[in-house]
Amino acid sequence: MVEPTSQLGEQLGAKLLGKSIVSFMPGADDNKYPPVDKKSAFKRLIPLFESMSIAQALLELNQSSVTDERIQRLLKDLDACFIADCIKPAHWRAADVAQTLNLSKSRFLHLFKDQVGIAWRPFLLWRRLLCALQTLISGRSATEAAYRAGFADSAHLSRTFRSTFGMNIMQAKNLLK
Repeated sequence: MVEPTSQLGEQLGAKLLGKSIVSFMPGADDNKYPPVDKKSAFKRLIPLFESMSIAQALLELNQSSVTDERIQRLLKDLDACFIADCIKPAHWRAADVAQTLNLSKSRFLHLFKDQVGIAWRPFLLWRRLLCALQTLISGRSATEAAYRAGFADSAHLSRTFRSTFGMNIMQAKNLLK
């Protein structure tokens, strides 16, 4: 579930050459010991990246390249959504976020793109989609997942998910079970 317009997403898209999916065989221990943090999840992707000739450094690019403390705090707050319940997207409007960081909206948008490598809106949409998927995986309904992630309804969530990732959200849920 890589954000398609990120540097990693663009690299993967170029390597896929129009194929909608590429699979690889996980190791024997992968199913017994699910990843508990980003570092262990990244380790699992190394064989896939090697098979596609993509530098492993791209996995950690956004994490390691953010030097501005305000953007680091913002990303940490967004990451908290994956541990607990998602924070309603209404609180993530650029103007509101900029104000909490003591920046103008235009400076925040410029700084975020410069630091993270992707514009705020597509990044936030990607995070909202992942939040909805996480909600579904936890056993909640598609309607609740859509509501928690800030979509009008489950149909809106499904259309947006399909246009972003090329599969419907239930297919993604089944892949990640």
